Amino acid sequence: MTESAAPIRIMLVDDHEVVRQGLKTLLERRERLAVVGEAGTVEEAVREALRTEPDVIVMDVRLPDGTGVEACREIRAERPTTKVLMLTSYADEEAVFASLMAGASGYLLKQTRARELVNAIETVATGGSLLDPAVAERALQRIRAVAAGERTPEERQLESLTEQERRILPLIAEGKTNKEIANELILSDKTVKNYVSSILSKLGLTRRSQAAAFAAKQLPLR
Repeated sequence: MTESAAPIRIMLVDDHEVVRQGLKTLLERRERLAVVGEAGTVEEAVREALRTEPDVIVMDVRLPDGTGVEACREIRAERPTTKVLMLTSYADEEAVFASLMAGASGYLLKQTRARELVNAIETVATGGSLLDPAVAERALQRIRAVAAGERTPEERQLESLTEQERRILPLIAEGKTNKEIANELILSDKTVKNYVSSILSKLGLTRRSQAAAFAAKQLPLR
């Protein structure tokens, strides 16, 4: 990029204002970068992307009204020239895979150094792509497995659950008690208890907290 080239127009999407302000301060120290918009939700992100027409969006994965994956998909459908760089705390290969399938050009963790973030923005702005080394290999393995039509062990475990058990698992992940789940699904406490025991057995787990962690990793982002 030459000194006379137009700056890279950037939009920041994160539900924490302090994070957005920190990133804005960091990025605007560089002459070639200009922050032209901010958003804290999926709805705001889509609206602001269409209004400000950024070259690159630095996007968090988890947002209050949905996910950065959803925002990425909607924005890329409307503005294919806008590149999306995921910047998140979650080293989750499922989230990486979903982000790439939605059209994201890169996926970095928030532990990334300032210089590396700037380089990443410049890379995706010029049509490149990248993954944080901490998640790259696992994500590539997941992509290869899907391309080959293979299922992961975790996917096979999920498939072993009944339809009702698949309804209950995300409720466990939300921290709901058996009684709360029973009220929501109109079941008896004892029936829910039996379902939970069956879920733990099929997943090879012993505690609800383990089931919650499994669900958070394997189920679609809510």
